[in-house]
Amino acid sequence: MASVITFGEIMLRLSPPFNLRFVQTDSYDARFGGGEANVSFALSNFGVDTSFVTKLPKNDISQACINELRRYGVDVSNIVFGGDRIGIYFLEKGASQRGSKVIYDRANSSISKCTKDDFDWDKIFENAKWFHITGITPALGKNVAEVCIEACKKAKEKKLTVSLDLNFRKKLWTSKEANETMSKLMPYVDICVANEEDAEKVFGIKAKDSNIIEGKLSHEGYKEVAKEISDRFNIKKVGITLRGSISASENLWSCMLYNGSEYFFSKEYLIKIVDRVGGGDSFVAGLIYSFLNGKDDREALEFAAASSCLKHSIEGDFNVVSVDEVMTVYNGDASGRIQR
Repeated sequence: MASVITFGEIMLRLSPPFNLRFVQTDSYDARFGGGEANVSFALSNFGVDTSFVTKLPKNDISQACINELRRYGVDVSNIVFGGDRIGIYFLEKGASQRGSKVIYDRANSSISKCTKDDFDWDKIFENAKWFHITGITPALGKNVAEVCIEACKKAKEKKLTVSLDLNFRKKLWTSKEANETMSKLMPYVDICVANEEDAEKVFGIKAKDSNIIEGKLSHEGYKEVAKEISDRFNIKKVGITLRGSISASENLWSCMLYNGSEYFFSKEYLIKIVDRVGGGDSFVAGLIYSFLNGKDDREALEFAAASSCLKHSIEGDFNVVSVDEVMTVYNGDASGRIQR
């Protein structure tokens, strides 16, 4: 059985090619992606046995999705079937000063109709070491939130490490709704990950002296954010991704980790963005891989930061990079020189 279990929604992603806008394009590139699936994919690429759990309709689009996950070694045996549709999201990729846009078409997707009876967590968690979930999944409906809470409770009973990425999505629920539900999940969480906005939008914890619109991020402010999350919910480790947005095409990227007593900040990378979707998920996967392989907090943070840096160069949601490629950047070679 898999060492790492992730649970959530995977969607069909439709994007205009060549940075075209929705109102310009006459074709769409089709891929698949979703927060927890992205984590499973990245971990499988790193050689970790991982299983993605979801609910999908029984049709050819779902089969294409399953085939893509299986192609890269993700276990799909815990996927259940039912309902009528797979969720879709449309992504218009930004460039320069024009930001990206996302339009969701995911209402009434199969996973949004799931119930506690759909998943046998005792069986799913057999021999597992880690369970990962995001704040996107419980936002799909109260019934899905109940499934998430049950899964986290069972994971803790079985002494799995539980990680959670806050991943606030304002198009799915309000800050008040997110606070109410996520506060119920946090007591079961060992490692919490957030970005520059999540802690503020979900828990009202704002970083001082930071302005994400202007790309100004205060290390001291995010130290306070991490400490408050840790203290309020008794979280062992808090990771935060720090994106300094110069433009839609160019970002400064770094990450931090707080372990309850020490703060660590990674190297900062100047990245030219091919596709930014999944950057946070690749950071989470890097942390999970590192901790499963006995790396200390500093090593884990730098590996995760390098992994997520590379993701921004990969088209699609999935981080199609190897451990060796991450280690090249980790060890200081971020030149992008041809390998031959």
